[in-house]
Amino acid sequence: MTTANAPLDTQIPRALPLGRPPSEATLRWVCECLGPGSAVQAIRPITGGTSHTNHSLLVETRSGARHRLVLRRWTEWDGDFPPEREIAALALLAGCEIPTPQLIAADPSGGRCDAPALLITRLPGHPPRPMPEDLSEYLIQLAAALVTLHDVKGGTTMPPYTPHNRLQIRQPPFHARNPGIWDKALEVATDPQPAFTPHFIHRDYHPDNSLWACGRLCGVVDWDRASYGPIGVDVAHMRCSLLLRYGREAADAFGAAFEQVRGNYDHHPYWDLRCAVDLLPAEERGRPLSATAVERLEGLLESSLTDLGVLG
Repeated sequence: MTTANAPLDTQIPRALPLGRPPSEATLRWVCECLGPGSAVQAIRPITGGTSHTNHSLLVETRSGARHRLVLRRWTEWDGDFPPEREIAALALLAGCEIPTPQLIAADPSGGRCDAPALLITRLPGHPPRPMPEDLSEYLIQLAAALVTLHDVKGGTTMPPYTPHNRLQIRQPPFHARNPGIWDKALEVATDPQPAFTPHFIHRDYHPDNSLWACGRLCGVVDWDRASYGPIGVDVAHMRCSLLLRYGREAADAFGAAFEQVRGNYDHHPYWDLRCAVDLLPAEERGRPLSATAVERLEGLLESSLTDLGVLG
């Protein structure tokens, strides 16, 4: 692995517009990382990110070897999730049986590139289709992969889990049909967290961070938020994502699949509530939840609050 050493006056990250192609300086850095005489043969944007700009690269070395890579640059700088966090996670995942990207080079300060950047291997596969033909098999594979990831050793070296919403934002979403249920959820979110045994967690486990080929899960990506914390956070994040994409039945089916595969696990409704509340800061950043999303989340909150004994 190569890590760029930048002068002190270049250590402050620069904002990068989402989707901007890599600069010439960035591409020179990529070629240097692969060795003298290397050349970028193809560049293709990878859509879907909001905090990172990702490009698929085909790089050919002087010897004629061709490398399929991903250039991952930080679009929004968040001090809680710097490149060093993903570097640490990828190191822990190097021996995991679930395929994850390998780190080729890093410029965490953005001293050589136009933004803080990682150069990683590109995994085969594609994000899941809009609706898998066999949803139950799809959910079982996602659950089984999560169990394996939670058992990765060395999780204590990762930063501890912290919620996305520090509860500075206490406004219901714009499209709220029942603002009172959000008020109750925010109130419960201030209570102490349920007891848990910490594990290595992805922290952003949702369908678009998984890769598939021929109906089989073949990789998990985007490790910038990896943490040491409650596995319920990963379960809840996937449940909320499935809820918004496919509906409540899919969310509940994933929860049941995970409990079946993991064994000796009982999902606590607090984590579902916490995940829903964590979506609120996006509204403050100009990404409001849709009316349909809010309606589905309010149904989840009602169930969670009922299970917690807050609603009769």
